[in-house]
Amino acid sequence: MHMLTWEPLRKLGKMSMRRFLAGGLLLAFTAGYAHIAYYTQAVHGQLALLAAMRPIDAYLADPQIDAALKQKLVKVKQIRDFAVRELGLPDNESYKHYADIGRDYVVWNVIATPELSMQPVQWCYPVAGCASYRGYYNKNDALSYARTLQSAGYDVHVAGVPAYSTLGWFSDPVLSTFIHYSEPQLARLIFHELAHQVLFAHGDSQFNESFAMAIEEVGVERWIEQHGDENMRQRHLKNESRKKDFLALLRKYQEQLQTVYASDANDDEKRARKAEIFLALRDEFQHVRVAWNGYAGYDGWFAQKLTNAHLASIATYHRFVPGFKALLEKQNRLPAFYETVRSLAALPLDLRHEQLTQLGQTEARPTPVNQPDAGKKMVPVSTETTG
Repeated sequence: MHMLTWEPLRKLGKMSMRRFLAGGLLLAFTAGYAHIAYYTQAVHGQLALLAAMRPIDAYLADPQIDAALKQKLVKVKQIRDFAVRELGLPDNESYKHYADIGRDYVVWNVIATPELSMQPVQWCYPVAGCASYRGYYNKNDALSYARTLQSAGYDVHVAGVPAYSTLGWFSDPVLSTFIHYSEPQLARLIFHELAHQVLFAHGDSQFNESFAMAIEEVGVERWIEQHGDENMRQRHLKNESRKKDFLALLRKYQEQLQTVYASDANDDEKRARKAEIFLALRDEFQHVRVAWNGYAGYDGWFAQKLTNAHLASIATYHRFVPGFKALLEKQNRLPAFYETVRSLAALPLDLRHEQLTQLGQTEARPTPVNQPDAGKKMVPVSTETTG
């Protein structure tokens, strides 16, 4: 456990300090008494990260640091430079520091839906706006809140999160929770979190996460094209194929559940049909797994007691990815794509969702690699904190 001190605040700089203090004052005046504990743990958790981080270059210069960790940190620097140069992602202090936080995840997100609905609960915060998840730095706190929601009749899912973006409020560090990922997965995560700094649509988690997912997928394709070998390419293709099967399977049964919940059946009939659908989902996954020659990468997910919240959490990240990727193919270049996505973010929520859904109706072809975007840097348009 890291001791919390005020030393990290000196690292923020005057502008970030003003944001931090302004955000704290806003919370103090607008948060109800029942929420004070939640905001206190959020502030404490962020400050603890700042206290733990050191510049990556300091780790690389330290002869006592393990060679394997140094190799990973060098790879992070290369990935970050690629993100700025080839993907037009922000060139700031994010991912220039490393922090060993001594736990498996940095936060645990609580996702909830009504018992007979696929619509995730929205939590709204004074500074960050609304999101379809509620993050805790302590797993037991997350589980305790989840039990409260379950007692109130909600379907609940608690998911460990290896990284999150503060959207420019702070210098997001590389964390011990993901530093040992494979090279493509490490690149994927960094591209995703930096993409959140490009734009942020208030109160629209599906838009924000799907946009970041689209950037990470395109970014990894380009990274492998330029830096990978044939083995890496083949592993990536197999992983993407399995992920496509997984998402298609969940989408199929999510649509079945939505049909049941929207029907004229009474609640008991809906509950019975819900149980049947989740059982069928598990059964069909076993057939899919056989087609994967026993690949076990998704076994842990299916080992959980699945609920609406589990399906909703996946949909939050993937619902509009086909639309974003189709739009990127039409735009052809990332700078133009980012500008168009900013325009989409300015539309009313229903209209932006409708347009992305229409774009995603046709299967997007693979996005071209080696686009001449070198040297193009996008300026973050939001500085709100997200999970």
